[in-house]
Amino acid sequence: MTSGESTAPVSIRVFVVDDHAVVRRGIRAFFELLDDMEVVGEAADGQACMKRLAAMATDGALPDVVLMDLILPTVDGITTTTEIKKKFPAVAVVVLTSFREGSRVRAALAAGASGYLLKDAEADEVAAAVRAAYRGEIQLDAAVTRALTDSLLHPDAGLGPLTAREREVIALLGTGKSNREIGEALTISERTARTHVSNMLAKLGLESRTQAALWAVDHGLVVPSNDR
Repeated sequence: MTSGESTAPVSIRVFVVDDHAVVRRGIRAFFELLDDMEVVGEAADGQACMKRLAAMATDGALPDVVLMDLILPTVDGITTTTEIKKKFPAVAVVVLTSFREGSRVRAALAAGASGYLLKDAEADEVAAAVRAAYRGEIQLDAAVTRALTDSLLHPDAGLGPLTAREREVIALLGTGKSNREIGEALTISERTARTHVSNMLAKLGLESRTQAALWAVDHGLVVPSNDR
């Protein structure tokens, strides 16, 4: 290279996963203003994300960083992040979500995420997290760091909304038991068990039994099965 030549800026290839089209458009519009980033694809759910990444891998054009929402149709963001890191380990994942609970942060980091930001973060903060992930670094939103620290210092704090019975239910759910099996274990009807599960999901702001099971594990509520 001669002294008169210059090095072109690195273009970080970003893939956006969010079930809201307006969010995807907003992120794309912002990144188009940056010299060092480009949005190379997007998906509205985890299943579509994995299919698109597989196609991009075949073409030798995987993104550098995936910007990932957590609450998605078909396959949630935690599961999708786990799959991405398993199949495409070189691809970094930065979570962009509305949820700041320490349990979700720990689950995302355990799945392999390189960053965790809230959707009310400034656009420049999102760009900085993407750049950090590209460099192999981890960056957390300040509010997320506080929530994570608090959850580690006070692991039982998140149990407050649950009744004693609901804690028993989520503990059994965490071992993979069905509503019928939960009912049998607690000597209640399957219908009552289903009601407890629904109430518990609503209180914790969870979307599925899978998320509830992860929450139970994260809060140390899972009990060993008595099955022989």
